[in-house]
Amino acid sequence: MVEFLWFLFALGLIFAALGPWLWRRRGGSGGIRLAEPGTPDAADPLAYGFVRQELLDVRMPGPDQDLVDVLDVVQRTRDWRAASQLLAGTPKEGELRWQRVQAFAGAASLELAQQPGVGGAWLRAWRAEAPKDAGGAAVHAEFLVQQAWRSAAVGTDEFRIILEEARKVCGEAALLAPGDPVPYIVQLAVARGLGYGHEEFDQVWAKVIDRDARHMGAHLAALHYWCEKWHGSREEANRFATAAAARAPQGSLLAALPLFAVWEHMEDLTLVQSFYETQVVSTAMEGALYAVNAAAPDDPMLAHVRHLLLHFLVGAHRWAEAMDQIVHVDGHVGALPWTLQEDPAAQYAVYRALAVAGYEANGGSPATLPR
Repeated sequence: MVEFLWFLFALGLIFAALGPWLWRRRGGSGGIRLAEPGTPDAADPLAYGFVRQELLDVRMPGPDQDLVDVLDVVQRTRDWRAASQLLAGTPKEGELRWQRVQAFAGAASLELAQQPGVGGAWLRAWRAEAPKDAGGAAVHAEFLVQQAWRSAAVGTDEFRIILEEARKVCGEAALLAPGDPVPYIVQLAVARGLGYGHEEFDQVWAKVIDRDARHMGAHLAALHYWCEKWHGSREEANRFATAAAARAPQGSLLAALPLFAVWEHMEDLTLVQSFYETQVVSTAMEGALYAVNAAAPDDPMLAHVRHLLLHFLVGAHRWAEAMDQIVHVDGHVGALPWTLQEDPAAQYAVYRALAVAGYEANGGSPATLPR
């Protein structure tokens, strides 16, 4: 029953993030009726073998056991050397190095937020003891970017000072690792925060493209710059995403980029009636579904796309397809859209519960879910 949804909201599970647009279509596709909690037919995500909410990993979007093991060592021992070794052995080509740099920087930033003045000391030691370590410089630059967005109000002197320092460290990291796109990808976020003009931004973007023209993470960083809330417009962001998708070779996740452009402008687009049936949204969803079906199973960016797809598929009441995304990503929630919330695991758990309930209301069960 619909009352169950309000019961979930009463628990404080991010009502604002779901918003009235999700419920506007609750009487539509599938005719979903949710069972009261505690009744025999109440939908239970745990019946599908999904991970309990309190055990969801908020550090990364999908599994990377080497990274998990090293993060555990670094945070337990406060010794940065394992992180340095992992990054030294991670190729400059592809997405994995960028994700690992983000993860190390995010871990240090979160530690510092939880333990001001103490947390993240291993990163400070890394930079002090090995100033010529390319991995350490890249992590430091990304750490500064995350600190600016996490701890300072956009546009303030403190915000700009942190990002100016990040720009300087990006330059150091680039000199230490010729051919590595990561320092320039970090600088794309700096460009957004400091308000680079289009010509200056294009100079940074050209350096990224020279090193890896198909880098999905780089395209996501550039897309943020072109969005209306920063230095472009909805039309410019859509043009950028559509052009990248059109150039994407077979198997590239760049075909999913238009869905991220839709996400960046959700506040505007959700005012449109029948949001999920609009041409721009339905086309973006189909492009993303095509991308995940064609991508290599070990593509490091695949989980990112699946998480965002899950959000849209639940909103569109496409329950079986939403469940397919959960099967592939469950256990990790360190990705959009969940990470924009104070409690990413709780946000993800709401959408997972809705997907399970919708799936079962339309005849699905643990026995019928393909694995």
